[in-house]
Amino acid sequence: MIRKADPCVLVIFGASGDLTARKLIPALYEMYILGNLPEAFRVLGVSRRAKSDAQWRDELAASVREYATRWDAVRWQEFSKCIEYFPGDAAQGEMYRALADRMAAMDASAGTRGNRLFYLSVAPELYESIVQRIDEAALVTEGRRWCSIDASTRSWQRIIVEKPFGHDEESAASLNRALGRVFEEEDIYRIDHYLGKEVVQAMLVLRFANTMFEPVWNHRYIDHVQITASEKVGVGNRTGFYDQTGAIRDMIQSHLLQIFAFAAMEPPTSISAEEIRTEKIKVVRALRPTTDADVPSHGVLGQYAASAEEGAFVDLPGVAKGSTTETFAALKLHVDNWRWAGTPFYLRTGKRMAAKRTEVVVQFKRPAADLFHDIPHAAGGVRGNRLVIEIAPMQRTLLRFETKVPGMPLRMDSVEMQADLEKQFGVAAIEAYGPLLVDAMRGDQSLYKHRIEVESGWAAVMPFLDQRSVGLRRGMASNYAQGSWGPAAADDLMRRDGRAWHDD
Repeated sequence: MIRKADPCVLVIFGASGDLTARKLIPALYEMYILGNLPEAFRVLGVSRRAKSDAQWRDELAASVREYATRWDAVRWQEFSKCIEYFPGDAAQGEMYRALADRMAAMDASAGTRGNRLFYLSVAPELYESIVQRIDEAALVTEGRRWCSIDASTRSWQRIIVEKPFGHDEESAASLNRALGRVFEEEDIYRIDHYLGKEVVQAMLVLRFANTMFEPVWNHRYIDHVQITASEKVGVGNRTGFYDQTGAIRDMIQSHLLQIFAFAAMEPPTSISAEEIRTEKIKVVRALRPTTDADVPSHGVLGQYAASAEEGAFVDLPGVAKGSTTETFAALKLHVDNWRWAGTPFYLRTGKRMAAKRTEVVVQFKRPAADLFHDIPHAAGGVRGNRLVIEIAPMQRTLLRFETKVPGMPLRMDSVEMQADLEKQFGVAAIEAYGPLLVDAMRGDQSLYKHRIEVESGWAAVMPFLDQRSVGLRRGMASNYAQGSWGPAAADDLMRRDGRAWHDD
């Protein structure tokens, strides 16, 4: 039985930012409509701008109308009553005393029992200082009995940390230590909204609830796996941030390695947070370190060139002159365990690409013996089976297999079966943040990252980020056209291995 979300106050630091308006509040509103929020629930937005509760609610109403999958003015009025605003500078220690008083008043009026869910929607450089201020103000009192009608109820304090979680392996470890001095690991929620997407979670069901897949989900039958997250948009008005981050930090170290973990992990002993995270940790730690000698042949970096729509990345305002920050990255990684020995995983992401697409492509090996080599085939020969798990913008699974073309003489072709989740079940996708926020209120970390996952993920990509990547960055400026599938070198990366990207 799924545990219900606990009463709590969700405290959002950086509440005036885009994330709150475009993602968090619309997601919470959807959870309210679906009946997934606790009855005793409050949102307290913390930001430096001065405004009243009513002003903030009016601003958020416009965002919810635009970004939520459904809108009901009456239900919004009901939900908005739980939203309050607190003007204050999170960098100033004296602010936290007044913040504590405000939360205590919410506990008294709404019955939230002293439960706090802190959300850091601020610049990454502020994470550690806010955690320190929370500690100094004694806002973390895990285990203290909350004086309420139910005297056995214990309060909890948890924290959600947005990405990027660190800038490299060393800074991630430092942030983990800072969080660990104040919060227990079980109370630290490192969020990756990709894991709130339906198809990512459905991957567990696909793999472990179907006997047709798990027996062949290994190096004996799978030739390779591709994980792609491509975007048609450029960096927009985030040039300064993106120039300090790049495609590997922004997408591969966080999103794509999490998708990788679900695709490559061993079966957990149960569908519990602890067991799922245990298997994810194992497979991320099993990633083979990329040697200095392998970096040139295992990675491709790129920057998009100018087009009529947008200038070249390197020439955009806010981008440092001669910047070697990548807007495209393709990496080849190996997993050193019994299941995946010799099976490469190719991870690819980029801005200004040919299509918006997030998917996992599982390419199976060709049959050991081609019995039909003399039979005409529309594609020129028998191809290996292929399973494509589309995460965005569509939510569907596609399986390619070979079949006979009706009629005479004997001819063959490839066909594709589709399972479209939205069409099949008639349920529209919901904002991915919603289920993740509810999970945090329930104390379920199944879809959140453990500190070991984070640090191991950084270790896997560091050879493509530090001084070992100098050769990859030399001459990379404007090396792929906007609207393409990236640099030609990325195709060469696959071609050398006798493979090709799934760009259909």
